[in-house]
Amino acid sequence: MPPKPKSKNLYVCAMCGYESAKWYGCCPGCGEWNCMNEELRASQPAASGGAARMQLQARSLSGIEADASTRYHTGLAELDRVLGGGLVKGSVVLLGGDPGIGKSTILLQICEHLGKNIQILYVSGEESPHQLKLRAGRLGVATERLSVLCETDAQGICDYIREAKPGLVIIDSIQTMNHAEVGSSPGSVTQVRESTNLLLRAAKQLDIPMFLVGHVNKDGNIAGPKVLEHIVDAVLYFEGERHLSYRILRAVKNRYGSTNEIGVFEMLDRGLREVENPSLMLIGGRPIGVSGSCVACVMEGSRPILAEVQGLVTPTGFGNPRRMANGVDQNRLAMLIAVLEKRAGYFFGNMDSYINVIGGLKLDEPSTDLSVSMALVSGLKDVPLPEAALAFGEVGLGGEIRAVGHCEQRVREAARLGFQRCVIPQQNVKGLPKALGQEIEIHGVSRIRDAFAALVER
Repeated sequence: MPPKPKSKNLYVCAMCGYESAKWYGCCPGCGEWNCMNEELRASQPAASGGAARMQLQARSLSGIEADASTRYHTGLAELDRVLGGGLVKGSVVLLGGDPGIGKSTILLQICEHLGKNIQILYVSGEESPHQLKLRAGRLGVATERLSVLCETDAQGICDYIREAKPGLVIIDSIQTMNHAEVGSSPGSVTQVRESTNLLLRAAKQLDIPMFLVGHVNKDGNIAGPKVLEHIVDAVLYFEGERHLSYRILRAVKNRYGSTNEIGVFEMLDRGLREVENPSLMLIGGRPIGVSGSCVACVMEGSRPILAEVQGLVTPTGFGNPRRMANGVDQNRLAMLIAVLEKRAGYFFGNMDSYINVIGGLKLDEPSTDLSVSMALVSGLKDVPLPEAALAFGEVGLGGEIRAVGHCEQRVREAARLGFQRCVIPQQNVKGLPKALGQEIEIHGVSRIRDAFAALVER
């Protein structure tokens, strides 16, 4: 009887998967600190050198067919937008987000639409068939082409997929899957990596699209090795607060589409509902006649979105004034306050300054500089801005207002939603059609000191 393979301890990096026989405080592979985790793995016998190799054969790129039929429409236009037009056959999509954000809900919802044409396999490692049935009944999912498999053995799941050949596979979640030949516990770096590789090969060989649900850690990153995000074709993140009803779906990687698009959903009792016009949702319920509120317009992919920026400026009770920002980079806020003090003559030295973006949207576009600045000036002077006015533009350190892209699309979106006045960079005014000035009053400004007067003038 041959001796059993000896086991040995390995230290595996949770970020890049680097393996080492000893522990390091800093990973030699990626340079991250405190990410080396100890794992127990059985040594694998070396492969026979005389084993027969499979004959490889390359295909001509011009002979490979690729048309519109290679994508499935999920039934949710917002999800299709983020995916780049639909779910590509043979693609592996990783969906991550906080617990309870709606990952399993949205995947179960699309089964009702996709189940009209293809067979779907839902693999759950966390719920029993009865729990899935209760949730499907609450969401109104009653398709006959949805099969449920409650299993965590990755190799067994791949064998079942090759035998059943479903049209779509959903794995919920990848952290619960385990590879029998790997000695570490489920959810570890090695288990997640090896299980994903098994499922990936099955999806590519059979040309079956696959969704993988991924848990996130306390830092907001998907649990497991960072290489997991490099293996899959697309990585989607659900954003939003659990106590708020709105959810934002964002792509951080997409081999088949843009990563600039977002999808907006609202969580209801019967699941997620698409928000077709996010601008109305984000600016709805704005206070009238209250200082410190200014509307911004940002581009999320090809879609202009209006969002309300609120600023509160109040005398400080401490030696150093506070600078707090929610939805805007705090360093950017400090820079804008310095520009307003130096170039426009507004004094914030003894004032606490707070900025908040309504709806949980994160504004990282430079075009929001002017909106944030106007909200701060309005709060400082306690002068309300007109309800039907908005502003966008990048603010430089010299106090100049610089041009931004997609200006015409932003102005048209503001006019469509009933805004009457728009303050934009002077350089962008030249590129706008003259007919657009008949729909909305356009003010071009070149200096930060002139922007507030252009907003509040009657």
